[in-house]
Amino acid sequence: MTTATGQRAAARGIRIRRQASFEARTMLRNGEQLLVAFILPAMAMIGLKVASVPDLGARRIDVIVPGVLALAVVSTAFTSQAIATAFDRRNGVLRLLGTTPLGRDGLLGGKTMATGFVLAFHLLALSILGMALGWRPEVAGLLPALITIVLGAGCFVALAMLVAGRLRAEAVLAVANLLWVIFLGLGLLLPTSTLPSAAVGVARLLPSGALGDGLRDAFVEGAWPVTSWLVLAIWGGISAMLATRIFRWSD
Repeated sequence: MTTATGQRAAARGIRIRRQASFEARTMLRNGEQLLVAFILPAMAMIGLKVASVPDLGARRIDVIVPGVLALAVVSTAFTSQAIATAFDRRNGVLRLLGTTPLGRDGLLGGKTMATGFVLAFHLLALSILGMALGWRPEVAGLLPALITIVLGAGCFVALAMLVAGRLRAEAVLAVANLLWVIFLGLGLLLPTSTLPSAAVGVARLLPSGALGDGLRDAFVEGAWPVTSWLVLAIWGGISAMLATRIFRWSD
C-alpha cells in the first residue's frame, strides 16, 4: 500500500505497534489519567492500610491490594480510554486516522495494545507498593489472577468504547467519572460481602463486583473464580457487540 504522497506504507504490524507506542506515551504523559489510574489507587491502598474500618480481618493488606489492582484496571481500561476516545472523536482524530493506512481496526488495535502496556506498568508499580506494605499474595493464585485481569480489562475496554462511541465528549467525561465512583463502591475496591445485604447480589452480577471479588479470590485463597470470569465475559461480549453496532467515528 502507498500513501497519498507516493510513499510505501509500513507493514500492518509495524503501523499498529507505532500507533500503540504513541498512544501509550500519550497516556503516560497525561496528568489526569495518571491521577485516576495510579495516584488515587495508591492513596486508597495506603489509606485503607492505616484505617481500622471496615473490618477486613487480621491481614487487611492481603484483601486491600487486590481491590486496588481492580480499581487500577477500571481506571486505565475504562475511565481513561472512554474519555480519551470521546475527545479524539470530537476533535476529528478518529475520522482522520481511520482514512490512513492504519485503518479503523489498526487504530483500535493500537489503543488495545497501549492500554495493556500502561495497565501492566500501573499494576506492577502498585504491586511493588503493596508488597512494601506487607502484601503477600497466594502464589497458586497468580495464574487465575492474570486471567481475571485480562478478562476484566477486555470487559471494561468494551464498556469504554460503548460509552465513548455514542455520547458527546462532555457527557462521556461526566458519565465515565460517575461510573468510576459507582464501580468503586459496588465490589471493586472492597469485597461485595462488606456491602449492605440488599446490594450484595446486584454487585456480584456487575463487572465491578466480578473483577474485585475475582482478584481477591485468586490472590487471597488461590482460587479459580470461574463465576467471576463468566460475568466479565458476558458483560464484555455484550458491550463489544453493541459498541461495534453504534460506535460513531465522528460527531
